Amino acid sequence: MHAYRSHTCAALTAANVGETVRLSGWVHRVRDHGGVLFIDLRDHFGVTQVLCDGDSAAFAELEKVRSEWCIRIDGSVKARAPELVNPKLPTGEIEVYVRELEVLGAADELPLMVFGDQEYPEETRLRYRYLDLRREAMQQNMTLRSDVVASMRRRMWDKGFREYQTPIITASSPEGARDFLVPSRLHPGKFYALPQAPQLFKQLIMVSGFDKYFQIAPCFRDEDPRADRSPTDFYQLDLEMSFVEQQDVFDTIQPVLTGVFEEFGGGRKVDQEWPQISYKDSALWYGTDKPDLRNPIKMQVVSEHFRGSGFAIFAKLLEQEGTEIRAIPAPTGGSRKFCDRMNAFAQKEGLPGMGYIFWRDQGEGMEAAGPLAKNIGPERTEAIRQQLGLGVGDAAFFLGGKPKAFEKVAGKARDVIGEELNLTEKDRFAFAWIVDFPIYEQDEETGAIDFEHNPFSMPQGGMDALNGDPLAVKGYQYDLACNGYELVSGAIRNHKPEIMLKAFELAGYGEDEVKSRFGALFNAFHYGAPPHGGCAAGIDRIVMLLADEANIREVMMFPMNQRAEDLMMDAPSDPTSDQLMELGLRVIPQE
Repeated sequence: MHAYRSHTCAALTAANVGETVRLSGWVHRVRDHGGVLFIDLRDHFGVTQVLCDGDSAAFAELEKVRSEWCIRIDGSVKARAPELVNPKLPTGEIEVYVRELEVLGAADELPLMVFGDQEYPEETRLRYRYLDLRREAMQQNMTLRSDVVASMRRRMWDKGFREYQTPIITASSPEGARDFLVPSRLHPGKFYALPQAPQLFKQLIMVSGFDKYFQIAPCFRDEDPRADRSPTDFYQLDLEMSFVEQQDVFDTIQPVLTGVFEEFGGGRKVDQEWPQISYKDSALWYGTDKPDLRNPIKMQVVSEHFRGSGFAIFAKLLEQEGTEIRAIPAPTGGSRKFCDRMNAFAQKEGLPGMGYIFWRDQGEGMEAAGPLAKNIGPERTEAIRQQLGLGVGDAAFFLGGKPKAFEKVAGKARDVIGEELNLTEKDRFAFAWIVDFPIYEQDEETGAIDFEHNPFSMPQGGMDALNGDPLAVKGYQYDLACNGYELVSGAIRNHKPEIMLKAFELAGYGEDEVKSRFGALFNAFHYGAPPHGGCAAGIDRIVMLLADEANIREVMMFPMNQRAEDLMMDAPSDPTSDQLMELGLRVIPQE
């Protein structure tokens, strides 16, 4: 017999009754029934009930074991009485009578329990992550993650892609976040960087003549943490293709992700139609470039109904250049109590409030109620109702000013309204491509032009577009949103050196700086670069959605905490004096 097990703890059934078996695992739960010990023995695969009484030579030793001891037992498989069968377990028809026991690893008093659903502080869970990971939910999440990655790889190979690895130690390259720098021992005073993404390398792979590339790529960014973002590292499905247009990339990645969500989505609906929404329209309709389309609410501009109206706050706002009033329809939200609650929400978000109108039946017909309705009068109120397609029992909320100042709050309000009124459809994955991103933005104070989004995107219209108004230039850049999260980001790349120079010139970067910072790519574009494009899909976020988790740390094996600390490994840590001397570095104490 094998030294540790003949079966896993999920393998035994009624067909094994009478056999002598060997199992190894962790003591999940101990129950003492007065001279008879019952133990749930757990391994990665499942749970088997084992029992022992005073007639067994192992009884005295088994009495000593406690939760999370790692043990090996030998015993005989017995059928449970019909009334004791546990239909929830694959092994629920049997139990194993223990005849021999070996303690493989005893456990001290536990800082957190593995059995049950107790909640523990995140600090405790991360410090003792190896215990936290033993819990059933975490075992399922990590298995799901592994299976999702394997499925992605198979699907990419089936589409004719090959996986190539790109360097982990490289040069610093601005990708929109801070680099992690690595000091060089052989070149004192100089630093490598961990790659924020394989962006430049995968473009160079295309220039090298490899038509299709993908990689399950680690990326490193020194970022502020969020619930859906790691502060240090993450993984993405990275891909690039030559001789493609934007739609080719969409047609490649959509069936891969659709298949993954259908395979692992637990029966939830997966939208087959992925609309393409311009960045401008997404901001207007949803207040964000990663909209949750499970929520049917679309915001609209209603400025004309308030221009010159009796509501002085909005009327005066509209006299200023670049301002507008937007409405958030709220079907079934037509009660003063709900409207007041949403107004309080806006105040918590830092706004003075949020105007509203709601429509009710007064017996003699529909009536518009609320402070705004009284100020602007029945004709304007009725015009707003008709534009928004609302009726009795519905409401609308209003925000005004320069859109960039209130769009984020408006988007949050839309989400809250959808949730509170049960308008947001659960058990569904709703996707949308966000396209036509502006390449440039203007600083309101200085008037300077700088990049708003990916500087390596091909401008729509090429060089001709760059000779016009920079703020009108859109890029062949795209994001994929799903249920309020950005899952994919990508672009058709700019592969022409003269366009690259012009694009950076508009943002204030001279030719020497471009050559200095992006020399490898710029030089490569002089040697027959093909048109190419691609994207990257965030694996951590995809698994987070599939696992129905709200925090990305629940689907990462060994995540950092919110302060970018690894409590288990005590990182970051102080270097030794020898290490600093070897690298030619000195740490300056912070005042």
